[in-house]
Amino acid sequence: MSVPFITVEGPIGVGKTSLSKAVSQTFDYHLLKEIVDENPLLNKFYENIDEWSFQTEMFFLCNRYKQLSDIHRTLDEQHAVVADYHIFKNLIFAKRTLKDAEYEKYEAIYKILTADMPKPNMVIYLHASLDTLMQRIAMRGREFEKNITREYMEQLSSDYHEFIGHFEKMHPEIPVIQLNGDELDFVKSEEDLQYVLRLVEQKLQQRSSHQ
Repeated sequence: MSVPFITVEGPIGVGKTSLSKAVSQTFDYHLLKEIVDENPLLNKFYENIDEWSFQTEMFFLCNRYKQLSDIHRTLDEQHAVVADYHIFKNLIFAKRTLKDAEYEKYEAIYKILTADMPKPNMVIYLHASLDTLMQRIAMRGREFEKNITREYMEQLSSDYHEFIGHFEKMHPEIPVIQLNGDELDFVKSEEDLQYVLRLVEQKLQQRSSHQ
């Protein structure tokens, strides 16, 4: 049976890292956290997206490539992994921010780098209303996120919905758990958290019984 490799995805501020940590602690999985604060271009990106989008997306792509390359060894040693991102998010953000000519180059580089990367075998997709996302972004108070607009977040949420729908059609063998962040607050509610963790456990059991 393949080793569990779970990714938690969704737009900015939806709770990916919080849930990934809970899954990691509950099931004793290795936690792979995205390195966001270390991108020196993010401040400039949110101030002028057109000017800095290509450099910003390339930084993230190379960083995630290095992280996922390192994860190969962990999975090879039969250690399960949960990550607070899926590499496909690069295409979601790049499609939204890059000009067509830049996106074509970016997509070509993406395909080369991800060709032999480990592929997650379960996805947890978190989504929430625009008001909820904007409130959570404001609450965590990251300096570089202060320039994120409602319009940008609305577009991003729409892009995620569209992409996840496409992903499910293209990869019916990979279970996708969809969770509404307006109805569930797994950060503040222990009951909600336990409900989510039971869902994950059920999917893991179903997966193991089919292999």
